[in-house]
Amino acid sequence: VLGWRESIVVALAVPVTLALTLTTFYLLGFTLNRITLFALIFSIGILVDDPIVGVENIVRHLRLPENRDRSAREVTVQAINEILSPLILATLAVIAAVVPMAFVGGLMGPYMLPIPIGSGAAMAFSMIVSVIVTPWAAHRILCRHVSGKNHGGHEGEAEDWSTRLYRRVMGPIIRQTRLSLIFLGATSGAMVIALALIATGAVTVKMLPFDNKSEFQVIIDMDEGATLEQTAQVAMDLTAAIRDEPEVLNYQIYVGTASPYNFNGLVRHYFLRNSPHEADIQVNLIHKEDRKSQSHDVAKRVRDKIQPIVKRYGASVKVAEVPPGPPVLQTLVAEIYGPNYDQQIENARQIREIFKSTPGVVDVDWYMEANQPRVLFRQDHMKAAIHGIQAEQISQVVKICQAGMEVGLLHDATESEDVPIRVQLPLGQRSNATSLRSVPLVTPQGNAVPLGELVKLERGVSDKSIHHKNLLPVVYVTGDVAGAVESPVYAILALNKKLAEFKPVGAVNGEPLEIWNTRVPFSTQKPAMKWDGEWHVTYEVFRDLGAAFAVVMLLIYALVVGWFRSFTTPLIIMSAIPLSLVGILPAHWAMGAFFTATSMIGFIAGAGIVVRNSIILVDFIKLRVKEGMPLAEAVIDAGAIRFRPMMLTAAAVVVGSSVILFDPIFQGLAISLMAGEVASLLLSRMAVPIIYYLVMKRRSVNEDEDEDMDMDMDMDMDMEYAEATTTPT
Repeated sequence: VLGWRESIVVALAVPVTLALTLTTFYLLGFTLNRITLFALIFSIGILVDDPIVGVENIVRHLRLPENRDRSAREVTVQAINEILSPLILATLAVIAAVVPMAFVGGLMGPYMLPIPIGSGAAMAFSMIVSVIVTPWAAHRILCRHVSGKNHGGHEGEAEDWSTRLYRRVMGPIIRQTRLSLIFLGATSGAMVIALALIATGAVTVKMLPFDNKSEFQVIIDMDEGATLEQTAQVAMDLTAAIRDEPEVLNYQIYVGTASPYNFNGLVRHYFLRNSPHEADIQVNLIHKEDRKSQSHDVAKRVRDKIQPIVKRYGASVKVAEVPPGPPVLQTLVAEIYGPNYDQQIENARQIREIFKSTPGVVDVDWYMEANQPRVLFRQDHMKAAIHGIQAEQISQVVKICQAGMEVGLLHDATESEDVPIRVQLPLGQRSNATSLRSVPLVTPQGNAVPLGELVKLERGVSDKSIHHKNLLPVVYVTGDVAGAVESPVYAILALNKKLAEFKPVGAVNGEPLEIWNTRVPFSTQKPAMKWDGEWHVTYEVFRDLGAAFAVVMLLIYALVVGWFRSFTTPLIIMSAIPLSLVGILPAHWAMGAFFTATSMIGFIAGAGIVVRNSIILVDFIKLRVKEGMPLAEAVIDAGAIRFRPMMLTAAAVVVGSSVILFDPIFQGLAISLMAGEVASLLLSRMAVPIIYYLVMKRRSVNEDEDEDMDMDMDMDMDMEYAEATTTPT
């Protein structure tokens, strides 16, 4: 579009800017990883904007007839000087749009930090390169093929097709107010329809999408007290259903012990699982390039197939996928607090049933052990003293019967080491406490007394673990989201409706359950619940991104007010920001993608690009009006001249973002940048000139009316003065 010489000049700025950005990463201690590389890819589409604007303006000035007799050096300096101030302001607007994202807190803060830092540094260096390297390269390359003072020989060259198309479309719209209002109304309607996609659930909101990994785990929890053999049998039956999946490469079963460390298990504490009632199936899939289904789809199919087996055994089974971002205890985590731990357990039991009855909520579990029977041997000290038997002797006999005791070593010539001799009752006898009543104890007189004469058996329930968080006792209820609902946002909205009607045990005067999102309750005097897990991260990220976006708007508004010295012009420029949603949200719907945190980042960065182009456009309109051109012609001419570099910037953003379009995590970022930039090119580049023309036209009319009013008042005062000073004849 620009020509091969112009393209070389633009391309020269890219390696210089990237080298400086990589140096910034090095000085800040960032490594080259997936996030920093995507930050560079994300920046490439933006950093070429400054060189494109500079080169295009230099080429345009070289083709102007009035520059025929001027030197190439002088024309180049003039062309860069014309756009220097708005270019600096526009670049600062883009930097102001992305840098506040560096202040996102929580688990996602360090995860996202390289993106605003890298893109902000790239834009700053791009601006410096565009005013130093680009003019030098343009003077050396673009003007060398022009001999003497004939570099203005392009005066007869016609405008390109994009400029002619813009003039042809915008001319009637600007000159006819009715068409302007129809265009703005249609654009506003399209934006409302796009926002309705989120309200109706056609586009779902999620912190991060599901990643396409080559593994997942099946976590098995039997009731406490289940034997190792029973747990192994459940695991074997589950694998019979898993191995039928064509994407499954192999699997390993770990019963009564933990599976090897992985990213998921470190936070969910799977490495601590070593009880007989616990098992873990590690499922490995074939390489993602050799299968059509993503790992999440395979996991959903496996979950549906194993549910009948799980119900038959009464087990609790969870299909745990590798999290795409910061790991959490579970997708849905409800922390139950209250004044009494027994009441907390009862409330947690009822909330667990609410989880199970909510569509889309799967793998429901809680961090409470099942009741385990306990038999206490209560000694009768009176009878023991009559027989002369000490309490220590009774305890030692019970210990020998249950746990056994080493009484010596067997020296066998066939063994490499001595074999310990352990005295212990057979499993059949020691598993029944009643059978131990007949075990004899020898008195000092040599008589045998049965154990049942000296002890009483008291049956009860073993003590259970009590979990604490921030020194407060808590009961955890966990769940995952799959099937009908893939995002925890909508599952929690449905759960909150049911919890609003829930009457917790221990509530005073029937008060509802207190629900917290970001912090634990200060006091446990009332029953309360806090949402944690992925919802906590999602809420925190979108809250911080929303706050960052509000700061972005204030910074951009302050910058534009300082430059244009007007409170109205910045509002006109910023009015185009929401229009990018007309492309972003339908594009997410068309591709079946979640609107994620990276999508929000792309929207914020796109807002900076939209404001940048609008600043340059409005500044060019003011320049044309200052030169004496009528307002309508100035608006059309400025838009037509600036449309081609804006189109080139949009193309650069689309091409640069297409590299990460099919990455599971950063797909939302790519969609927001690509679709948002296309929508901005087609809508905001027309909406901003139209709104600016309508506002300025109305202002000029009001100013003319004020001037006419002032003139009429002056004439009336002159006539009154003349009548007062005239002597009647």
